[in-house]
Amino acid sequence: MSSHTPGAAPETTRIHNIGYRNYDGARLGRAYARRSLFSQSLRGAYGLGRSAKSKVLPMILFAVMCVPAAIMVAVAVATKANKLPLEYTNYAVVMQGIIGLYLASQAPQSVSRDLRFKTVPLYFSRPVERVDYVLAKYGAMASALFVLTAVPLVILYLGALLAKLDFATQTEDFAQGLVSVTLLSLLYGGLGLVMAALTPRRGFGVAAVIATLTITYGAVSTVQAIAWETGSSGVVQWFGLFSPATLIDGVQVAFLGATSNFPGEAGPSTSVGVVYLLVVLALIAGSYAALMRRYRKVGL
Repeated sequence: MSSHTPGAAPETTRIHNIGYRNYDGARLGRAYARRSLFSQSLRGAYGLGRSAKSKVLPMILFAVMCVPAAIMVAVAVATKANKLPLEYTNYAVVMQGIIGLYLASQAPQSVSRDLRFKTVPLYFSRPVERVDYVLAKYGAMASALFVLTAVPLVILYLGALLAKLDFATQTEDFAQGLVSVTLLSLLYGGLGLVMAALTPRRGFGVAAVIATLTITYGAVSTVQAIAWETGSSGVVQWFGLFSPATLIDGVQVAFLGATSNFPGEAGPSTSVGVVYLLVVLALIAGSYAALMRRYRKVGL
């Protein structure tokens, strides 16, 4: 095809075949897309596949979680102690500040960028659906927290065997510790993602996560201490229902034989522990439901 304007040089227009072809490869479907999103999100929680700067904080926090366990093992081996300095079930409770900082830094990066740059609707184009996105993100965040909290327990367990502590006792205690950090990872992961998903601004997400974990724990611990000092020891266990950290503490005291971190070691009884467990499970289910509701709106 050509066109010519009087007084101008001839101009030729061509249509080129640039070789588009139909895709004839395997259609891997929703399951593959969900696994890929899970894997990408889990790797991203430790900065893998991202810039070097993104790896610094999660790797430092991971090291900080593991170093005390290694030190305890070294002390137990060197002194030929008959038990570890800290119970498996209490390790995460003692290190909860590091866990909270990790969650505050990584939960927003997992979801806030998708919200800020409005890429969520692109995920929800076929074959990925809303439930796939939520399951992948929730599963990745909980798995990242499990790695953070379980690896130090593995170090303690291997160190205990190296120190020739009783195998059966250490294995039972180690298994109880794994159950505890599994519940913690599901609870913290869900709450962290819900807080982070409320806003596309990462800074606000970080502040919301820190406030949810730190302020609630500080307030509950203070009220529990006041109640104990004033002789109202019976209500100490009920105040523990209002903080994620004390909820996990109460569950492991009631069912996993852990030593309570409540004032005066006034942990919940088994009957009250059932209430603790139901609240933890309700919060996990509620976090999932809240994420599904949130992404019903942003996915439009």
